[in-house]
Amino acid sequence: MFFLQRNLPAWERAFRLGGALLLACAGLLWLPAGWPVALALGSALAMGLTGVIGFCPACALVGRKPAAKGKP
Repeated sequence: MFFLQRNLPAWERAFRLGGALLLACAGLLWLPAGWPVALALGSALAMGLTGVIGFCPACALVGRKPAAKGKP
């Protein structure tokens, strides 16, 4: 089974979910149609998924340690 250890604390996960929602709304409301909207929605999707899963591959690449259990 594929297992990923969470490397994002709870507060950062909440900020990522909120940021993803704001980015998706901004992309749909203020950007011109075409590739800017697709880029904004793709970025929002990636940010939202890392917030939900709690694992960020880019953070793992730079050596971020797993989040401590029991701490928010």
